[in-house]
Amino acid sequence: MTDDEVADALAGMGPRLRAARERRGVTLTGVGEATGIAPSTLSRMETGRRRPTLDVLLRLARAYGVSLDELAGTAPAPAPAPGPRAAAPRRAADGKAVLPLTRYVGGLHAHKHVLPAIDAPPARPRQASHEGHAWLCVLYGRLWLALGDRDVVLDAGDVAEFDGRTAHGVANAGPGGPVEYLIMFGPQGERPRPRTPVPGGGPGGGA
Repeated sequence: MTDDEVADALAGMGPRLRAARERRGVTLTGVGEATGIAPSTLSRMETGRRRPTLDVLLRLARAYGVSLDELAGTAPAPAPAPGPRAAAPRRAADGKAVLPLTRYVGGLHAHKHVLPAIDAPPARPRQASHEGHAWLCVLYGRLWLALGDRDVVLDAGDVAEFDGRTAHGVANAGPGGPVEYLIMFGPQGERPRPRTPVPGGGPGGGA
């Protein structure tokens, strides 16, 4: 490619020259001392009143620590910055994995829980309570929900909604594989819709 062809291809590159210099934090005088190019000439190139030759561009590229393509505006577009990484699951001492699905800043928030497979019938789930309302949906397996003095088993696709102030706890309902479920909860009154009552039945077939 001849100098003229390069000059034609680089028309309008003045702003890129100025941006490259400013990123280096140097003045026109400083660039002139480093490259032997008069500051007045540099100024005219940056304002588009003069097109640089290939030799001048090579000297400026070295001075600014960039490629010739970057000055010419022909460098490939940078790859988009990667988005936020998905949150890594947290694992409790009992092997349960918890994957946050929302960033909790007040109001409703959601998690996906995975309970590991078990080899023996489980003990009744340990219960806890909290302010707010809770909604859960079983994605896979059979989930034992101990809600107050009630014991119910939820199969894949079943949904339960309850007041978080009622003592509750969950466990894998028995041998047969892991259990995956979604749970969403938040302040009292912020209740997900539709509302589905807790189904009857328990691990032993009774309420």
